[in-house]
Amino acid sequence: MSPLSDLTKKDINVEKVAKKALKDNKVLSELLENILSRKETIRFNSFNVLLFISQRDPEVLYPRWDFFAKLLNSDNAYYKYIGIYIIANLTRVDTKSKFERIFNKYYNLLDDPRIVPPSHVALNSGKIIRAKPKLENKITKRLLGIDETRHEPERKDLIKSYVIEAFGEYFGQAKKQKEIMEFVKRQLNSKSPKTRKKAKEFLKKWQK
Repeated sequence: MSPLSDLTKKDINVEKVAKKALKDNKVLSELLENILSRKETIRFNSFNVLLFISQRDPEVLYPRWDFFAKLLNSDNAYYKYIGIYIIANLTRVDTKSKFERIFNKYYNLLDDPRIVPPSHVALNSGKIIRAKPKLENKITKRLLGIDETRHEPERKDLIKSYVIEAFGEYFGQAKKQKEIMEFVKRQLNSKSPKTRKKAKEFLKKWQK
């Protein structure tokens, strides 16, 4: 029986499975295979365990960087979602500047035709900037340019809620504070209720 047979269950102890993977490389390899499973429960559970590891012990997954980077090329939006999150978590142990080499691939997902990848690239940007502050200006420029993407206006309005949330995580260190503030103020008139709410929360916190 596989050491991961309980991944078929709806509710698993993520931390317990993660500890198994940290002790046994075979278990870790099986988790990596399982995030590509056609069975939704196995795929979902495997991702949650790997996400937990990437948050707590990112150095364990760093040698598997290329595996996650390849997911960004997938036609499957969920695989891209996995790559987006794990890579963002691995940036804080990225001693070989691997993220810089895939920067365009990662941020070109802001123009992905589906809404999930761009939304979550934006959302993870604050985390990446905390790990790699030298990229702040470059990332901010990409986020401010969301109107240049090919999304329909309604989708852009929604994606902007994630952009504002990211801005809120690093605004204090941002070089383009004026541009960010102007961007957020414009979203007070957004057609997206979520984006209007995020804009109000941001301005309440940061507007002097």
